[in-house]
This record gives sequence, structure tokens and C-alpha cells, in this order.
Amino acid sequence: MTKAIKLLTALPPPQRQSLMALAREVSFPEDTRIFEAGGRADRFWVVRSGAVSLDQRVNSLQRVTVASLGAGDLLGWSWLFPPHEWDFGAEAFSPVRAYEFDAAQVLRLCEEDPRLGVVLVRSVAEILAHRLEMTRGKLMEQYATHRRGVL
Repeated sequence: MTKAIKLLTALPPPQRQSLMALAREVSFPEDTRIFEAGGRADRFWVVRSGAVSLDQRVNSLQRVTVASLGAGDLLGWSWLFPPHEWDFGAEAFSPVRAYEFDAAQVLRLCEEDPRLGVVLVRSVAEILAHRLEMTRGKLMEQYATHRRGVL
């Protein structure tokens, strides 16, 4: 199983400093929708404090939480891959403080500093691999619980 990594601590100090020069501090009150699946993904965040729920709409009335994020976690990766639309929705589960990054600015910085680009993409890939493994584990648990209930 992959290990959970935090984006900012995964970057070498010079690249982290370059990226942080683009950061803007933001906050979201509890129960604020940060983004919706299908919306334009033109930014991302690193959570400083609080909790964010990632969710998937099941139908017009119901959402299912697929992950919970906290301090140090990356919120949003769809900005990095076409078609640059959010795959999930996100909501502040508690008051949240975060660093916000404009995707276009970060991508320009990655072109100027290819080492940052490589480390950033690798870090995002590791984060996604870990989240995929965690989601797969949850699905297997739910399947096993459901199968026991059916038998």
C-alpha cells in the first residue's frame, strides 16, 4: 500500500518556496461548497486546517462521501489533466483555511522550472495512487459487509 504524502512537504525546499510564492490564503465556512463535479478546474488548494469532504453525486438528491481531507492534504487535482473539470464535489466539513493556487500560474512556473514540474506531477500521482487504494479498500469492506448481510 502506498503511503499518504503531503504535497508541500514532498517538494524540495527551493521548489516549495517557488510554489508558495504563488499561494493565496483563503478560508471556507463550514458547509460551503468549494466546487462541484463537472465544474471548471482552474485552481487547487492545500488544506491548512479544518476538514473537507470529497463527494460523488449518486442521484439528484444524494451525495456519497468518498474521502475526507485534513491539514496538509491536496484538494483538487483535475486542474492538471484535461478536460480540466472536477471529478468530484467538495464541501467544507468544518471551517477550513487553505492555500489556494491558480492552475495557470502553477503550470507556467512548471515550464520555467522543469524540476518543479516533475516533482509536482510525481507527488500528485502518489497522492492519487494512495487515495485510489484507500477507496478500493473501502469498497471492498462495503462489498464484504453487504455480502454477509445477504447470506
